[in-house]
Amino acid sequence: MHELAVTQSILDIALKNAEKVSAKRITGINLVIGRLASVVDDSIQFYWDILSDGTIAKGAQLNFTRMRTEMCCLDCGNIFTPGEDTFACPVCEGNRVRVSQGDELRIESIDVE
Repeated sequence: MHELAVTQSILDIALKNAEKVSAKRITGINLVIGRLASVVDDSIQFYWDILSDGTIAKGAQLNFTRMRTEMCCLDCGNIFTPGEDTFACPVCEGNRVRVSQGDELRIESIDVE
C-alpha cells in the first residue's frame, strides 16, 4: 500500500519540475529502483494511472530500471553482490555488512514536451 504514497511523491516531483521549464506535457519518467527497495513496479503503474489523470502527466510512460544489490563488508572492505540466501562476505565470511547499492528509489529523468 505504500506504493500509493511513493507514486504521489513521484507525481508531485514531476509536476513541480515540469512547471519550472513551462512544459506542456510530461511524456515519460525514468525511475531507478534498487532490488532491495520494497516497491512493486505494477503497483506504481496502477497508482500512476489513477493519480496522474487530469494532469499534464496523464499517459506518461513510466520506465523502471532495477539496480542490483551490492554490499560492503565492514570487516574487510570487500564489495560484493550477496547470494540468494546469505549476506555474508564471500571473502572473510563476515556478517557485518552494509548496503552500498540496491535500496535506492529515485527519478533519473523526466521527459517533457
